[in-house]
Amino acid sequence: MRPLIKEIQVIQDDLDNLKHVNNVRYLHWVQEIAEEHWKALSKNKWNNEYIWVVRKHEITYYNAAFLNDILHINTYIEKNKGPISTRIVEFKNNKTGTLLVTSSTDWCLLDKKTLHPKRIPDAISTLFE
Repeated sequence: MRPLIKEIQVIQDDLDNLKHVNNVRYLHWVQEIAEEHWKALSKNKWNNEYIWVVRKHEITYYNAAFLNDILHINTYIEKNKGPISTRIVEFKNNKTGTLLVTSSTDWCLLDKKTLHPKRIPDAISTLFE
């Protein structure tokens, strides 16, 4: 599947009281990169017809990230089934390549007017291939 890759630098506001990246910050980045990926590929073509909502997040933490670390973030669609698109996001330390965090999020496509789930059209599904 067609990924989106980006890098970010950890700043003071990303840290918790243990001086490593707060788990809530990772969730924020998961949502942020998903939106960036969707906008980059869809070019806002379906914004009047559909919206995506989160159905489920699963996050696994392996290692910590600290102030000024550069994080390599990779996201891609693992699969689509019916109205559900499963997105993977991986965070690695850019310098060492160490895996820090992985997430799997089920996004549900909704009809923007009715807010009912909508089967993912082939035109959208193929964007990520």
